[in-house]
Amino acid sequence: MSSIGRGAALLRLDNPGRSLTVAFTLWKALLFLAVVACPGPGYDTSTTLLTNEHAGLAPDSPAAALPLSLKFARWDAIYFVHTAEHGYVFEQEWAFSYSRVLGFFLSGIRQSGGLSGPVTAALIGVALSHVAHYLSVLALYGLSANVFGHETPTQRLICFLSAALHIISPAGAFLSAPYGEPIFSFLNISGFYLYTSSLIADHKGAVRFRDILVITAAVLFALATLVRSNGILSGFLFAYDAAILAWSTVIQGPSRRTLRRLAVIIFGGSIVALGMTVPQILAYREYCLLEVNARPWCSWTVPSIYTWVQGQYWNVGFLRYWTVSNIPLFLLAAPMLVILCRSSWWALQAPSTLASGSGGHSASGVSPGSMLFRLAVPQGLLAIMALTSYHVQIINRISSGYPLWYWWLVSTAMDGWQGPRESRSRSLFSVATQAMVGYALIQGVLFGSFLPPA
Repeated sequence: MSSIGRGAALLRLDNPGRSLTVAFTLWKALLFLAVVACPGPGYDTSTTLLTNEHAGLAPDSPAAALPLSLKFARWDAIYFVHTAEHGYVFEQEWAFSYSRVLGFFLSGIRQSGGLSGPVTAALIGVALSHVAHYLSVLALYGLSANVFGHETPTQRLICFLSAALHIISPAGAFLSAPYGEPIFSFLNISGFYLYTSSLIADHKGAVRFRDILVITAAVLFALATLVRSNGILSGFLFAYDAAILAWSTVIQGPSRRTLRRLAVIIFGGSIVALGMTVPQILAYREYCLLEVNARPWCSWTVPSIYTWVQGQYWNVGFLRYWTVSNIPLFLLAAPMLVILCRSSWWALQAPSTLASGSGGHSASGVSPGSMLFRLAVPQGLLAIMALTSYHVQIINRISSGYPLWYWWLVSTAMDGWQGPRESRSRSLFSVATQAMVGYALIQGVLFGSFLPPA
């Protein structure tokens, strides 16, 4: 093991939950101070529109001191807080499904007789983000244990460092603010955990338990897609398994076991698709089942308010972001894009590279390489779509919900795990860790001051 491994004696790897909890609490406290210490409403005073509207004041009334929770209502969070309170008032707000989640909890507070208003909505959003981020850290530890095992000190160190990297993710303040990223991260990583658990259950012959895990994972992926549309990429896991099972049926002939698993996989994939289709159906009923003034997207072959809103109001589309003025944003996103692509390629090669590097199988009996191979495509597709079609800078925060790049960075710090060539690059782990900490802290100050990037 490397110097990273020898330093593990300083960590309580026999009680990783406690160590991760302490690290999480300290890091979140530091980020919280970085955001709330920023003076006034920030460079952009849009947040005051929430408080002025709630108080019945004119939008251009002088800005008063913001409550602490509204210090985190920056950029898209203003839409989230407004929509959680009032529902979808403006068409462009249909770009954001996270508001439904926040609105669900806010309505629960109202029904129990609690306070409402933007301050309460923002406070609930901040609390949800902290809880979801913490749970996703623990979920990543469990997922890592599924893939790499948890029996030896080296395996426990891999799991611990991966989860620790998720704490200091470059998503930074966005994992503390009323944003969808922490909830998406929790749902997506937990879905991966249950999915890999289903592979382990299948290897052990626990067929009924395997099917339950597959369906539950599909539900989590559907909810993740409801929060952030890129959650649909996790549906690749079901498409991949369905293709393998269909091919097996063609080559070897149908069997009761294969057909049962294929039916469960197809059903699970259909559940994942609901996370994308249900909001579209709701929007179609609201905007298109009218006799007059139907919106232009209603006449599309495949009506999609999400595609319309993203293109019409947010200028999202293939190569639309490729302008000279956006070059600084591409440079800002470049390190994460490189890491995502490199780690996806590493995982696609995993069936061969991990076969000798980690003994071929974890304690579960399932090849780590086969699990990594499945998880490589969703992350790789995310990087390609961010580069070609998204506001590219958001990759620094939406990457937080994907585990492969954490594992790849940890692999560069571990002697003997990936062979001599990877061992020579283990300093990358230290450089990346320091860069993530520095970027997150600077970003926290910029976020609290309502300054880009966002």
